[in-house]
Order: sequence, then structure tokens, then C-alpha cells
Amino acid sequence: MPAAIRAALSDAADSPGYPLTAGSPALREAIAGWVERTCRPAGAFGVLPTIGSKELVGWLPTLLGLGPGDAVVIPSVCYPTYEVGARLVGATVIRSDDPAADSVDSVDSVADASAVRLVWVNSPGNPTGRVFPPEHLAATVEWARSIDAVVASDECYLPLGWDAEPASALSACGPTTEGVLAVHSLSKRSNLAGYRAGFVAGDPALVATLLEVRKHAGLIVPAPVQAAMVAALSDESHVAEQRERYGARRAVLAKAVVEAGFRIDHSEAGLYLWATDGASAWSTVDRLADLGILVAPGDFYGPAGASHVRIALTASDERCAAAAARLTAAVA
Repeated sequence: MPAAIRAALSDAADSPGYPLTAGSPALREAIAGWVERTCRPAGAFGVLPTIGSKELVGWLPTLLGLGPGDAVVIPSVCYPTYEVGARLVGATVIRSDDPAADSVDSVDSVADASAVRLVWVNSPGNPTGRVFPPEHLAATVEWARSIDAVVASDECYLPLGWDAEPASALSACGPTTEGVLAVHSLSKRSNLAGYRAGFVAGDPALVATLLEVRKHAGLIVPAPVQAAMVAALSDESHVAEQRERYGARRAVLAKAVVEAGFRIDHSEAGLYLWATDGASAWSTVDRLADLGILVAPGDFYGPAGASHVRIALTASDERCAAAAARLTAAVA
């Protein structure tokens, strides 16, 4: 944990009053400044702190008023909480990486384009590490606007591009942010997973709607965490250190994984290697478990992931090196 962030949390510990759901003025200013510098939106945007990003991902369909008869588009292989959020409200789930090009009827016969109310985009992706170019993001936004659907772009891994430069949907949505929300987290860039610190930025009208509902739902970021977020968003030196740490682990693990006979697909950004050895995901999980290496089976993230596993870069340097050594020894 960066010392300055811990100090900010501690200094704000005497916080007996209710915090603002909208975030303190200092936090709103810090978020807006970071969004301007990093996401480069062309139009006006609103900002709102969230209790980590998972909370917003899981509850966004509820907060937007979706229900039975509505449809939510999610990536073909993705973070399971997108689907969980849709199912909590009884909405139909459609899996598509390119809804602007796909025929929605061919993806899911239960729903058609007129039923789609929310489209999730995830770039860089979890678990695949896939990065979509700005043109793809722009086409998705244009299609969603044509059917009056909201685009929610999960950009939690945006600062972690390796072989590609990730772009925010806010930079690809034209002169206005209408209908677009970008979801961000400080868990990855600042190592704040334990603080539950995230935010959403985008269409001012949508952000205002989320704020009104969240006030009554009690979805409020604690004041000391808000202070820690200001410190985190105001400094990039610790982010550079975190990137260097992940990059070193990635180099060690990727080399060993390839030498052990795996193919790494996508993985041009983010915190994971999306790998396959040609076998089923669970067979690979078993094989690696015999070496004392724990990975996630790809079908946790959707049926299309059934032949891949997700290898995380989030273990310690020593544990990543040990996993690489075990793979190398097994090959030998």
C-alpha cells in the first residue's frame, strides 16, 4: 500500500458525520481531473464514487430500472458479475463481442435489438486481456444509441496496457457522452482492493439518475476511503511502480507458460494470461494443480472459454517465480 494513501485514510479517520453519496468536493475534483487526463472525453461528463467497481457492475441493471422483458448484452467471455446483475432483475442475457455487427436474433432468439437496454463492454478484458480499438468502441456506442441502450464500459484495467494502448469509451463516443458510462477501479492501479474504491463517469443525466437512487439505497463510499481516493488519484508515481511490478511478473510467467506448451491468446493488457494447451479447461486446471499452480478454468467466464485458463499476475513476486520454475522443471 502506498504510504501517502494510507496516511490520507488515517488522517480522515475522525469522520463522525455521514459522507456525501456524490463524493466530497475534493474527490469529485480528483476524479474529474483523472478522467480528463486519462479518458479524454470530448463532451461534458458527470462523476460518482462507488464502493469498488463490482458493486456497480452487479447493481447497474437494478439502478437503471431494468426488469423482465429487457435484455443485457455482455461479452462472450467475461467477468461473471455482468450476467449476475442482469439475472437479479430478470433480464435476458445476450453474449456478443460485437453487437453492432452481429444479428442479435442469431445470438439469442428470446430477445431482439429492441429489447436491449444495456450493453457491457470490457476493454482491456477480464479474463482475456483483449483490447478493442477506438473504432470498435465507437461503433458499439453508435449502435447502442440507435436503439436507445446504455453502454457501460468496464475500464478497470485501462492503466495496464502491455502490447496495446487501451482507449476509454469516453474518448470514442463523439462530441457527447450521452448514453455512455465508464466504470473504473482503484484496486488495480493503486492496489486498493481492500478499500473498495471505484467510480463511474460519463453521461451527466445518467450519473444524476444513479446518484438519486444510490442516496436512498445507502450506497455511499466511507469518508476516510474518499480521502484515500483523492490521494491515489492525485499521484501517478505509485501507479508506475505497480505497473513495473506486474510487468516483471508477466515476463517471467509468459516465458514459462509458452515453453510449457501453452498458447497465450490476447492478453495484450490487464492482469492475466489467457492460455490454452489444447485440452479442456478443467483438464488443464488439474494438470497445473498437480504442480501446485492454481489457475481459473475459462468456462467460469462463459462457455466460449472452455479450452482456456486464466493465469493471474496478482500473486507475489516469489510465488510467480516459483510457478514459473515448476513449469520449467515439469518440461525438463
